[in-house]
Amino acid sequence: MTDTRTPAPAPKRRTLAGVIGTIGGALALFTVTPFFESGRTVEATVAPAGDVQIRHVAGRQYLDAYLDIVRVPTACDGITKGVRLGQRYTEAQCTAMLERELIAHAEEVIACVPQLYGREREAPAAVSLAYNIGGPKFCASTAARHFRAKRWTEGCNAVTMWNKAGGRVVQGLVNRRERERAICLRGFTPRKDP
Repeated sequence: MTDTRTPAPAPKRRTLAGVIGTIGGALALFTVTPFFESGRTVEATVAPAGDVQIRHVAGRQYLDAYLDIVRVPTACDGITKGVRLGQRYTEAQCTAMLERELIAHAEEVIACVPQLYGREREAPAAVSLAYNIGGPKFCASTAARHFRAKRWTEGCNAVTMWNKAGGRVVQGLVNRRERERAICLRGFTPRKDP
């Protein structure tokens, strides 16, 4: 007997651009996250299908696990999930982990603030903040409350409230939040080297 059923289509792979609804926003996240987390410069391209390519340009790469400012084992571009001291990663592993973590955080952000879907400026800033502080903290934040109410400028300004680590203001976080606020208000412009 011949099976005449049509095979089920393969499930679509989730992409960051698909989750947040903007390729430009995904490009911004793949570029600014390495800069914000490890200080390195990368070039990122996102194909229309959502596939990502990241090329290291300058700055230190953290392929070996290390302890961050609050003593959490961290690797690559701020990855903490499953990281233990003594582990070493390849560039390809770091890129795959970054994409997986950005997608997971973006899904949390869009689930709790669906108004951000397709927002070229605000969505990357919100996901960047959630990537750093965690999805639940972002979803309970003043920024999220403003974004839900479509008070975009107020939401962007509220991003700057998250400037502490270990209970104290940290200049690096003050700087990061100001950069996220700038992306949120004006959008992301890739740096061009002379």
